[in-house]
This record gives sequence, C-alpha cells and structure tokens, in this order.
Amino acid sequence: MRIREILTSKGFDVVHAPPEASVRDLVALLKEHNLGAVVVSPDGRHVAGIVSERDVVRHLDEPDLLDRPLSSIMTAVVASCTGADTVANVMGVMTDRRVRHIPVLDDADVLVGIVSIGDLVKWQISQLQFERDQLQDYVSH
Repeated sequence: MRIREILTSKGFDVVHAPPEASVRDLVALLKEHNLGAVVVSPDGRHVAGIVSERDVVRHLDEPDLLDRPLSSIMTAVVASCTGADTVANVMGVMTDRRVRHIPVLDDADVLVGIVSIGDLVKWQISQLQFERDQLQDYVSH
C-alpha cells in the first residue's frame, strides 16, 4: 500500500501554523483539532518545521514558553515522504527517527498531507483483518 491511498482515505487536510505563531496558539490548535503535531509553514505549502506535544513538554521549564514563537521549539529538519512511498518504508522512517507524524510532499516539495503512526497502524490492522477473513473463508469452504 502506498501513502497516497491512505491520504485518499483519510483526507488531505493539514493543520498548519506560521513560524511566528506563539506556543499558546499551538496549544489551542492541538486542542481544537485533537492533534499531536502541527506542521509549521509560512504559507501552508512549504514545510519550515513540525512541532508536537512532545516539543512543548520538553520546553515546559523555560520562562515565558507560551509566548515564544513556534520557530523556537519546532523541529526544523523534518522527515517527509511522498504519496508514492510505501507504508512499510514510512513506518521504518518513523521508527528510525522516533517520530509519530510525517508530512507528505508532492514532487515539487509542496505539502499535500500528513500521516501519523496511528494512520499507518490503522491501515495495518485493517489489512490483517482482511487477510484473516480471507483465510477463514477459504478454510470454511
């Protein structure tokens, strides 16, 4: 299965915030959309970074955290993938990089979606259930 198929199923919407948005704004976005991470983008098309709940927690002991810009806590070197990448490949990247969200870019490096480890695990479970059902049907008949 390719990442484009997961995006077709889940949708292509990506919640993003500009680098100058405050951490307070980020927390509100995470809460409003029930997300674990937000893409940091100046224009909604190009990825400047990604920021997650984990990034906020790592900086909790710093003064005035909520008023700081996202650019001060975001991960600037972002692992990304394309719609042509396989689920297995992207899961490997997530495991190796210890990340739970990966932006999906097109051939021109424009943001077209995002996948989470939850999206990929959900797909894997559905594939296992399908295979189980097929085997049960085969054995029953």
